[in-house]
Amino acid sequence: MSKSRPLGKVGYDNAGRVAIVSGGCSGIGLAICEAFVESSAAGIVCLDINERAAEQLPSGIEFRRCDTASENDCREAVKWTVDRFGGLDVLVNNAAIQPQDSYHPLDELPMEVWHRLVSVNFAGYTYLAKYSLVQMKQQQSGVIINIASAQGHRTAKEVGTYGPIKAANIMQARQWGVEYAREGIRVVSVSPGGIDTPLVRASLQEQGGAQALANRHPIGRIGKPKEIANAVLWLSSDHASFITGTDLEVDGGLGAFTAFADPYPMPNELEPKSDAT
Repeated sequence: MSKSRPLGKVGYDNAGRVAIVSGGCSGIGLAICEAFVESSAAGIVCLDINERAAEQLPSGIEFRRCDTASENDCREAVKWTVDRFGGLDVLVNNAAIQPQDSYHPLDELPMEVWHRLVSVNFAGYTYLAKYSLVQMKQQQSGVIINIASAQGHRTAKEVGTYGPIKAANIMQARQWGVEYAREGIRVVSVSPGGIDTPLVRASLQEQGGAQALANRHPIGRIGKPKEIANAVLWLSSDHASFITGTDLEVDGGLGAFTAFADPYPMPNELEPKSDAT
C-alpha cells in the first residue's frame, strides 16, 4: 500500500462501558485491553493466570486471576466485574492454549493434552459466556466476541485438536448470536491469521519458521495484535449494530489463498532487479 496517500483513521469512544477480556496479559488479549483503555472504557478487566505478567499491565486495566477451565473461576470473575463496575457491556473470549505437545496426529496425541485444550479453549469460552449472558439479558444489551482462528476454517497436519476447537468457537458465536438476538445481545467471532504473539512465536518451528509463516499470507507478513484489537473495537461498537452470528477473518488474505495454488516466492528466491534501462 502506498504511503504517499492518506490512509484514513477510525476512532472509538467507549466511555462508560465495561469489558472483560480473558487471556489479557499478553498478545492479542493485551492489545484488546489497551485498546479499550485508549478509548476511555470505564472498566477493563483482564482475566489471566499469569500473575507475574499482571504486574506489568498498563494503568487502567484491572486484573483478576481466573483459570477459564474452572467454571467457578469464571462465575466469580463475572460477578466481581459486575459488582465492581455495575454492569458488563463486552466479553472477549480470548484465553487459549496451543502447546507444542499438541502437534501430533490424533493416534499419537496424549489425551491429557486434548482434555486441557478442550477445558481452556472450548469450555472456558462457554463458562464466561454463560455467566456474562445472565447479566446482559438483565441489561438487554451486550456484545460477546470469541477469538477463533484461521485454523477454525481450514486445517493442516498435526493440529487435530486446536483447529476443531476453533471451529467450535465460531459455531458457538453463531448459535449464541441466534439465541440471544432478540435480547439486545450480539455475538460474533474473529478469526486471526498468523499474529505476532508469544503463542505463535512459541510454535514457529512447528509452523515452518517465521519467514515461511509470513509468506503464506498474501499480504506477505504476519499480523500485529493491534490489528485484531481494532477489529474487536469495531465489532463491539454500535457501528457494527447489524452484525451478529457471524465470523470476521482478519488474516492477511490467508483464507482466500487456496493450498492448491503455487506459493508466493520466498523473499530470498526473488530475482534481483535489473539496473538496465
